[in-house]
Amino acid sequence: MEVDKRMTVKAEILQTVDFLAGLTPQELEAIRRFFFERTLERNELLFLEGEKPEALYAVISGRIRLFKTSAEGKEQVVRIRQQGESFNYAAVFGDSANPASAMAMGPSLIYGIRKSDVDGVVKAYPKVSANVIRIFANKLRQQMSLVEDLSFRHVTSRVAKILLEYAEDTPAGKSEEIVLKHPLTQQDMAAMVGTAREMVGRSLKSLESQGAIKTDGHRIAITDKRLLLESV
Repeated sequence: MEVDKRMTVKAEILQTVDFLAGLTPQELEAIRRFFFERTLERNELLFLEGEKPEALYAVISGRIRLFKTSAEGKEQVVRIRQQGESFNYAAVFGDSANPASAMAMGPSLIYGIRKSDVDGVVKAYPKVSANVIRIFANKLRQQMSLVEDLSFRHVTSRVAKILLEYAEDTPAGKSEEIVLKHPLTQQDMAAMVGTAREMVGRSLKSLESQGAIKTDGHRIAITDKRLLLESV
């Protein structure tokens, strides 16, 4: 059940949200009243695919998994949203149903702004409008990249690309190990690349045998970033 906690929203935290980038402290304080806070536990649903959209959301802490479910119950992860990233644009701005479901991957804190308030904020602050356009452009590029991956890349290549995307920022060629910003299970990766978990396991073993990564239980570390780049 959603608890509308507007007074707990902090202006200094709002500045970390992607579509509010560049706003002054005074502007953030002025729009703070439009936002509410929501806490989620692991595997708690925020909203379901096909439902009427209620708000545009941003991750303050934790991770949110966006996924679609087939009639047979098969799940396809669309994206994983992390700190500072917003989501549910297509539904809020397109005046349509939620295109995917959203679930917390662990304890998470999100801020939301209701659909009825979004238009006013966008119109009142041109910087927000510019940020929204930039985010839409990035999302379009991501979707085109996903189509390319599913059409032309084999599973090992797609797994390598995910590992690089979620790796800590480290220059290519560094000799030390690079860990993932957030742990991903084989099931997470399987849903993201559109394959079976067993195929992801084989791909990880292949990359490890090449010396590109090292696995230890659920921990995956990149040992040779340049080699992993060559696998993409």
